[in-house]
Amino acid sequence: MIALLMRDLRLAFRAGGGFGLGLAFFLIVTTLVPFSVGPQPALLSTIAAGVLWLGALLACLLSLDRLLALDYEDGTLDLLLTAPLPLEAAVSVKALAHWITTGLPLVLAAPVLGVLLNLPGAGYGWLVISLAIGTPALSVIGTFGAALTVGIKRGGLLLSLLVLPLYVPTLIFGAEAARRGAAGLDPATPLLMLAGITLATIALMPFASAAVLRMGLR
Repeated sequence: MIALLMRDLRLAFRAGGGFGLGLAFFLIVTTLVPFSVGPQPALLSTIAAGVLWLGALLACLLSLDRLLALDYEDGTLDLLLTAPLPLEAAVSVKALAHWITTGLPLVLAAPVLGVLLNLPGAGYGWLVISLAIGTPALSVIGTFGAALTVGIKRGGLLLSLLVLPLYVPTLIFGAEAARRGAAGLDPATPLLMLAGITLATIALMPFASAAVLRMGLR
C-alpha cells in the first residue's frame, strides 16, 4: 500500500493536475470574487467562508478526471484487479493520494487566501478545521465518480455532473461551520455533521468504487 501511495504521489506531481493546478485555481477564484462583488469589507466578511469552501470544492473537482484515467490507460487497473491487495484498499490509497496532493494544500492555503476576502479573525481556525475534516470526503466521493466514468472518453463533464450533487451536503455543513466560527457562534453541530459525512464516505465509498471498477473492467 505504501508503494502504491508513493507511486500515485509521484504521478500527481509529475503529470500535473494535482498540487499546482488546484492551488492556482483556488487562488484565481479567491482573487476574482472581490472584483465581482466590489471592495465592500462587510460583504466580503459575510461571504468569505462560503466562497473559500466553494473554491476548495471546485479545486478538488478539477483534478478528478485524471485520478484513475492514467491507470486505466497504462493497464495498472487491470493489474490491481489481480493483485493480492484488495481493490477497496487500492481505491482508498488513491483517494488518500488525491487528498495529500490537492486537499491538504488547500487546507493550508485557505487562511492566507482568507485575508483577501477579509475573513474575520475568529474564523481562521474554524475554517482550517472544517476544511481538514471535510476535504477527505471530497476526495473519497471524487474517487467514486472517477470509477464510474473510467474508460469514458472526455468523461470530465459527466464526472462533474455525477459528483457535484454528492458534494452538496459536505459543502453545506463545511461552509456553515466556518461561517458560524467566523461569526462567533457555536460551530459544533455542523462540524459533527461534517465529521459524520466524512466518516461515512470513508467507510462505504471505497467498497462502492471497487464494485464499480470490477463491473467496468470486465
